[in-house]
Amino acid sequence: MFMGEYNHTVDEKGRLIIPSKFRDEVGSSFVITKGLDGCLFAFPNAEWNAFEEKIKALPLTNKDARAFARYMLSGATLAEFDKQGRVLIPSNLRTFAGIEKEVVLIGVASRFEIWSKKEWDNASIVDDAEELAMKMESLGI
Repeated sequence: MFMGEYNHTVDEKGRLIIPSKFRDEVGSSFVITKGLDGCLFAFPNAEWNAFEEKIKALPLTNKDARAFARYMLSGATLAEFDKQGRVLIPSNLRTFAGIEKEVVLIGVASRFEIWSKKEWDNASIVDDAEELAMKMESLGI
């Protein structure tokens, strides 16, 4: 399970060091794609394969399903580690997430997210944690 928050930087070639705890979870490679809320999602291969099967099962006749599949799959790329534990974040994904130099990696159970530090600082502010917790109750939390 992925959890925790880690601050890192992207080098001039677009490479990012992945925290060792996350590397241990994903093995030698994983999938990075456009996420929601302005971040990137990073899935271990087994999680990605399960997610991909769900996307394949969506009805081709449903316009929203087609749009969602395009959104999630068009930016997906296999990330492989170099000897220093870095992965290359493609420029299209860095642009999408507004990643320039400083990034925050956060664990979110079955995946981790890669945020530009600026976007994470804005997104991580919860106006009313108690209200959010009440809303989660309807989801079984």
